[in-house]
Amino acid sequence: MSKVVNLLFLIFSSFFLFSPINNTKAEVITLTANIFNDKVKEKDTAWFVQFCVPWCKHCKNLGTLLEDLGKAMEGEDEIEIGQVDCGTNKEVCNKVDIHSYPTFKLFYNGDEAAKYQGPRDVDSLRTFALEGTEKAATKAQLDSDKEL
Repeated sequence: MSKVVNLLFLIFSSFFLFSPINNTKAEVITLTANIFNDKVKEKDTAWFVQFCVPWCKHCKNLGTLLEDLGKAMEGEDEIEIGQVDCGTNKEVCNKVDIHSYPTFKLFYNGDEAAKYQGPRDVDSLRTFALEGTEKAATKAQLDSDKEL
């Protein structure tokens, strides 16, 4: 019996030792061709998405910018942060008209709401995402009211 208890203890404790329980890294969702459309079409949800390729020096120079933005956006339930690797998901990048890297776009209810072309720092990206989401939500509400 004690061998079983010891074994269970070892398994349980190793789970916590080797599991990524560290919550300091904000969630940036990797969007692939299989899930991109479903995710960006989520109702009443904005997706701020970075399109990049692994070999791009400008993308590499961003470092942890996207994760840092994710941390800064925690609590903004209606805004998700995503990333698309255009090297492995060319069809997605072609569909949304990506020609240079990195490119940042905001989607709302499946539609492209805006393309970001400002400074590449957390505060600027956060402000853009918040303001863009508010504009897109207002437009969506007005369009919905017209349909009624």
